[in-house]
Amino acid sequence: MAVVHRTPGVQRFKHRKTFAARKEESALIRSKYPQKVPVIVERYPEERYLHSLDKTKFLVPQDVIISHFSTIIRNRLAVSPTQVFYLVVKNRSVSNMCATIAQLDQEFRDSDGFLYISYASHEMFGASWSGS
Repeated sequence: MAVVHRTPGVQRFKHRKTFAARKEESALIRSKYPQKVPVIVERYPEERYLHSLDKTKFLVPQDVIISHFSTIIRNRLAVSPTQVFYLVVKNRSVSNMCATIAQLDQEFRDSDGFLYISYASHEMFGASWSGS
């Protein structure tokens, strides 16, 4: 498998905007689209094999199952069916793939109002999943 190096200069969403700006943006999104969840999906910082997504913000219907959302991300990344792929929220690998985005949001929503999900090609046991 070829190593894909990190793109220099790409900042994580939390570093591109202030907390107040992120909180205001998520509040606006949630009021305008009450049946959807604003989700930020970013590559795990130490990831070496998967490319970055072309966008980081997703507006996901609340009733979408995590396994379906994972498939959407997998397809956007063009990950082969045989390649291992993990979604991580708040330092935990998402294990309940039958849960909905609303359930994940309820449990793991950040204080700025966004749900942050990282993806990686392998699980990093004992690693710090900062920024997730």
